[in-house]
Amino acid sequence: MNNINFAGFYRGALRMKLYPESAAVQLEFNKIKELLAAHCQSHYAQEKAKELRIHTHKKFVDTDLRQSHEFRQLLLNSIYFPNDHVLNLAKELKLLSIDGAVLQGEDLVQIRRLAEGIEKIFRWFNEERRVAYPGLLEIIQHTYYEKAIKALIDEIVDELGAVKDSASEELREIRLGLYRKRTELRRIFDRIISKLNKQGYLAEIEESFMNGRRVVAVFAEHKRAVKGILHGESDSRKTTFIEPEETMHLNNEISDLENQERKEVYRILRLLTSRLSQYAALLHIYHAVVGEYDFARAKAKFAIDINGEYPVVHDKAFVHLVNAYHPLLYLYNKNTDKPTIPVSISLDDSRRILVISGPNAGGKTVTMKTIGLLQMMLQSGLLVPVHPSSEFGVFKQLMIHIGDTQSLEFELSTYSSHLIHMKHFMENASGKTLFFIDELGSGSDPNLGGAFAEVILLELLRKHSYGVVTTHYLNLKVMAGKTAGIINGAMAFDEKRLQPQYQLIVGKPGSSYTFSIAERIGLDKRLIEKARGLVEEDQYRLDKLLNRTEQDLRDIAKKDKELQHLIKENERLQKEMNQVMDRERHKQQVAVLKEQNRISEQRIAYLKDMERKLKQITIEWKKEDDKPKLIRQITALLFNQGETKKASKMQKKIENKYSEVGGDIKVGDKVKMKRNHQVGEVLEIKSKRAVVKIGLLPMQVELSDLVVVKENTTA
Repeated sequence: MNNINFAGFYRGALRMKLYPESAAVQLEFNKIKELLAAHCQSHYAQEKAKELRIHTHKKFVDTDLRQSHEFRQLLLNSIYFPNDHVLNLAKELKLLSIDGAVLQGEDLVQIRRLAEGIEKIFRWFNEERRVAYPGLLEIIQHTYYEKAIKALIDEIVDELGAVKDSASEELREIRLGLYRKRTELRRIFDRIISKLNKQGYLAEIEESFMNGRRVVAVFAEHKRAVKGILHGESDSRKTTFIEPEETMHLNNEISDLENQERKEVYRILRLLTSRLSQYAALLHIYHAVVGEYDFARAKAKFAIDINGEYPVVHDKAFVHLVNAYHPLLYLYNKNTDKPTIPVSISLDDSRRILVISGPNAGGKTVTMKTIGLLQMMLQSGLLVPVHPSSEFGVFKQLMIHIGDTQSLEFELSTYSSHLIHMKHFMENASGKTLFFIDELGSGSDPNLGGAFAEVILLELLRKHSYGVVTTHYLNLKVMAGKTAGIINGAMAFDEKRLQPQYQLIVGKPGSSYTFSIAERIGLDKRLIEKARGLVEEDQYRLDKLLNRTEQDLRDIAKKDKELQHLIKENERLQKEMNQVMDRERHKQQVAVLKEQNRISEQRIAYLKDMERKLKQITIEWKKEDDKPKLIRQITALLFNQGETKKASKMQKKIENKYSEVGGDIKVGDKVKMKRNHQVGEVLEIKSKRAVVKIGLLPMQVELSDLVVVKENTTA
């Protein structure tokens, strides 16, 4: 398929080199492509999924990942994107590029839909979305919308693909003539059918068509009574179809007009196709744009299926997987309601090669395939099922050697074939190589095979390559423990229940659990003990030590998990306690502020009352002759503020002496001031105020601050 990369975006981009050619199949990358293609609606996207490119340049990886991630966000947030039409127009667009070719009406309708779809996409990208979805915007960044395409088609063809009467003046005249002739023919036919029906000649009262001509269905025995041309008979030969003589000239004229119409329509479509051909290249780009968005949507849907995430990508060789899942195993387990055990691994400058040991059927090969498959998927622009904190590097080649590679064609043994593959690894590996070797050194004498395995690992390490190796060889475990750049790893195994845990533990080698597995399958204990006797004591003790070490590591990991849980619980409780304390402190502060406000209000009321009294004293000063007496009242008013207790006693005394009566206040009533509980006599009422004489001093007081009282008789 010739993909049109409108900006030449991937031009010159290198694909990841795979060794052997079957590496993609061995890692099941072909199944990933099939699942992806199933989500594609257009032929363009399906072909792109089948030929999925594994990039080796970070900028291409970033662009594809960003597009997948952004479209996934649209789907998860139920945001509409205008690419809901499936358009497979490769054939039509190819015709458009050929001189003299003619597109039919339905083809033009499809091309119009393509232009309309592009218009909607351009309108969808408003200023806000251009910022929010830069990856998806990149697809149309180097093209433009041409409105003339729609205008040209709309001028000639309607929404059903029929050429409009207004397409040319000649076509308008031809169709007007056809309408008139057909109307005249229908009128004549109605008259003929009515006449023949009355005569009893008609087998059917409806008119029919044969060879494009209007005919009447007449009983065979009356066919000679009707003048005209015989066009055929029914299968039973009981009915004949005759074109009446009266309509022959009209049928001829209509046939001629229909022929003229076909020629004129063909001429118009040919001219329109020629005018559209100037936009052929642009329409090819539009078709590719729609396909690219369909492909981005397919990647997003597949990511949702496998719980894919958008990890960090570095422009160097690097692997840091956190809780990574094999996507196919994840889908299988999800369908069968089973849990999938994730793998976490880091390969960097200080830890380039991981040597995994452990029992067979413990998950070593699945772990390798998970790492390799996710790396291929990521460099293809697919979101991968990992924790978002995972980080990926970019590799230029991937080498894999898994399973029995015995070659019958070249009469090579398993080990000979194994060495040929290892030779290719060592000769072609580099710092940008990611390799996977299952059962390194197997197929030969353990001592000799182990020695060669050490040499192979050291050479790959010298080439600065990154990779994962599985083995049962003890010398490789020892070598990994003491060689910088190589680390041990083990697949967890529950020795008590004799079951694999399918979990990778990095840092320590693992036992093969040979005798434990033998016990699990029920092998005779006598034979097991005999086999143990044949094994060198040191090796047996080392295997037991590895067993205990692995179990200890699992126990430590379990306790660490429990400890982390307790720490998180403690942090949660501390956070809740701090929140409670903050709320309590807030309540106390609010209470203090309320009390301060209450005291301030009392002070303001007191000062206002004092201001009123001083004003009244000023007035009385001018009137009163007994100045010393007035001075004593002023002194008592200003300098007896601290005698609160006396005032309180006075208040109680007044309450014992007077009782509140309430009601309207009149001149001469005894009234009590609500604020300071002083009692006086109303001298005068002015609007909403009253002049009250308290002692010798009359003062103006709001009526709302007074209440009528009477003197208690028992007091």
